[in-house]
Amino acid sequence: MATTEDVQDLSPGAKRLAAIDQWWFKVESAFNLLAAFFIFGVMLLGVVQVIGRSFFNQPVRGYVDIVEIAITVFAFLAISYCQRLAGHVRMEIIIGRFKGRLLWVTETFGTIVAISIVAILMYYGWEHFMRAWNFGDSSMDVEISMWPSKLMVPLAFAMLTFRLSLQLIGFLRLVIYPDAVHIAIPELETVEKVAEEEIKAGLAGDTEGVVLPTADREGETNR
Repeated sequence: MATTEDVQDLSPGAKRLAAIDQWWFKVESAFNLLAAFFIFGVMLLGVVQVIGRSFFNQPVRGYVDIVEIAITVFAFLAISYCQRLAGHVRMEIIIGRFKGRLLWVTETFGTIVAISIVAILMYYGWEHFMRAWNFGDSSMDVEISMWPSKLMVPLAFAMLTFRLSLQLIGFLRLVIYPDAVHIAIPELETVEKVAEEEIKAGLAGDTEGVVLPTADREGETNR
């Protein structure tokens, strides 16, 4: 992600892309927070269900239906946020060996494929929602209307499509200018970078609890 100093040196088009990326990330963060609240609510509901059933013989009416509906919220609303942070599972056995323009061309192709697949899923998700809306689909137990939860699916895929579109523009920009500042693309962390950050976090939190590599311990002995 571009820093403040980097953004100041960008072209007008790149600045606009960075601004849209930052604005959309705020929207994604809000939906991610909403999904987190739903997870917390389901956890509290689970506690009430266990206590009510175990001690008062009064389980929550429609508990299974409520959980099934809530799952669609926190399972889908955060997928665009996760894509921005490169949190989804990726296979990088081959791509991880690429560098420069070849890497960005490969990422561009992969993003185009992803947009195509998500667009198809969004279309059929919308069709599924319309059936629930037109026929009054409801849950099995307490007959809760299912269309709000089914609307979450095409909505989440629409958000992901917009994120992938920004990502595609960012990759195309890097195809043209391979050494340009990275904007609107997921920043992939290498194993070395992840290990370095974990070591820094460990040293900042508890120096005595960090086991240093053999070479570092030998260096401390020599010093």
